[in-house]
Amino acid sequence: MSILQLPHDKPAAVLIDWHATLVDTHDAMYHAVDDVLPRLKELGLWDRLLKPEESKTIEDAKLVKYVRENNKLHPKITAQRRISRTDIFEVLFGADGDAKRRIHQAFDDCYKKYVDEVHPLESDIRVQLERLRQSGVPVALISNRKRGFLEHELRIVDGTGWEDLFDTIVCGDDVEHRKPAPDMLLKALDNLGLTPAENCWYVGDSTTDVIAAKEAGITAIFYNGAGWPDSWLDKIFPNTVSHPHRPDAVVTSIADLVHLARVMLAQGKRVDRARG
Repeated sequence: MSILQLPHDKPAAVLIDWHATLVDTHDAMYHAVDDVLPRLKELGLWDRLLKPEESKTIEDAKLVKYVRENNKLHPKITAQRRISRTDIFEVLFGADGDAKRRIHQAFDDCYKKYVDEVHPLESDIRVQLERLRQSGVPVALISNRKRGFLEHELRIVDGTGWEDLFDTIVCGDDVEHRKPAPDMLLKALDNLGLTPAENCWYVGDSTTDVIAAKEAGITAIFYNGAGWPDSWLDKIFPNTVSHPHRPDAVVTSIADLVHLARVMLAQGKRVDRARG
């Protein structure tokens, strides 16, 4: 496997995904997906589902087939919690942007009932993000969520709120196209006054996050906090014609991410002093 390598440049900014990277909202997310999938016919989206043979991977085909036959996710998918709702909708609807827009809207209507179910994914998230910002690196928060949902979760998470940890926040309803389109990442960089380049890092837990980073022309770092084995990473990043995007590096915790950033920043300073 060839993706466990260092980014090519030290970070001028770090953009970070919200769900399943910084916080655990799995219960809320899967409850809302469970609510919306039985409504596909009612929403006029049933006939717009991909056929299994149109899927990018065997795993995607299995998901599509099960949803078509049962109007819900396989219990194993819910139990494993490996896939985000954005990835689920990408697998189900492929390139059909209108269908994905409509299913996200329906998801948001369902999510309202569960929005208070948010918890830090790791115990030291606040400390680590403060260390990163103290290193002079601006931090942007990226989420496909509606802004109202995200701002609510930011206020209540950890019992303290995390609004002060981010230099800019971009949500799904701030742009025309959600991830995996690069719009949100490009908007965040514009807000920070930066041009897309390898010195801009985006960290997320899904294939959607990696695609968005690559499409934006920035460094993609996969957050493997769940500790999935290399064989699984090879399966979800197969490096095929239909699924070519792979992360530039992998981290297993936010502490690992911050350590990596600080080491590369320190090395960059030493190089700069040597050149001077």
